[in-house]
Amino acid sequence: MEDKTTVFRSFPCSENGLIAQVLQEVYKALQAKGYNPVGQIGGYLISGDPTYITSHGNARNLIRQVERDKILEELVASYLKRSQGTGSC
Repeated sequence: MEDKTTVFRSFPCSENGLIAQVLQEVYKALQAKGYNPVGQIGGYLISGDPTYITSHGNARNLIRQVERDKILEELVASYLKRSQGTGSC
């Protein structure tokens, strides 16, 4: 059995901007309802359970418009860009 690495395709910068906008809106909605936004978004990303995200401000519908793997990729890329001071977008 071969050990192959799965390759994720990069997403265009415009799509990354949409992901950032969605995350910001969801963050605001969670914060407004008194939740820990980082914990709730993390729970959603790990489990896929949309009930981690409040329906306040249409946040649950917003986050479900973006695939979780795309959100995770953007978060990792953003973290690495900031920690290394590099990036193309």
